[in-house]
Amino acid sequence: MPRPRTARVASVARAAFALLVPLLVLAGPAGPARADWPEPVPVVTHVQTDKPVVFITIDDGWNHDPAAQRLLLERQVPASLFVLPGAYSYDAGYFRTLLDHGPSRIENHTVDHPDLTTLDAAGQRAQLCGARDAHLARFGDGPRLARPPYGAYDDTTRTTARACGAKALVTWTYDLTTWGQWTPPTPQLKAGDIVLLHFNDTVAADLTRVLAAADAAGLRPAPLRDYIAE
Repeated sequence: MPRPRTARVASVARAAFALLVPLLVLAGPAGPARADWPEPVPVVTHVQTDKPVVFITIDDGWNHDPAAQRLLLERQVPASLFVLPGAYSYDAGYFRTLLDHGPSRIENHTVDHPDLTTLDAAGQRAQLCGARDAHLARFGDGPRLARPPYGAYDDTTRTTARACGAKALVTWTYDLTTWGQWTPPTPQLKAGDIVLLHFNDTVAADLTRVLAAADAAGLRPAPLRDYIAE
């Protein structure tokens, strides 16, 4: 004898519900349960702007070259200094002078330069929030930008950067650092380009070369913070 239609419908409904429940459990709670999860920050390689500006960024901070410091101050270059806490622990005065007498700003490059994509969320937070706290304690100015070492990041990096006070992850348009005997060719710079240098033993010469390229292109160095929206 065939089953009544209502019984068949009820049976199908129960089967569908049985399949749906495990999916809901796997998905977890929606809406308010994720309300405090930070929005990922944007990743900026080049700034879209019609202003004749270029952005100079200098990483790490191990070499405290007085010639580079002098050039930054004489030209009043608003460089973004993505420095490591260990690199100023033995001579914070070098960077303090740049902050007090020029428009440069200290930004976040992690505590000790790991590839962040090899770390879990807690490890990435320790690196990014730890560097923020060290900069704030030493210089009284918290970083607003973060640069992942080696330019390596993942989705966790983007949300962790926001949680640690950054409004963007910044990579670069050109790396113009001289390493050993090799100096990269200098491109024709364009408005909005982000140039990467390092505080190594050629930083003064590299900075001189980049400033000359900016001058030749009719561009002026500008503070990168100011061109990235909150």
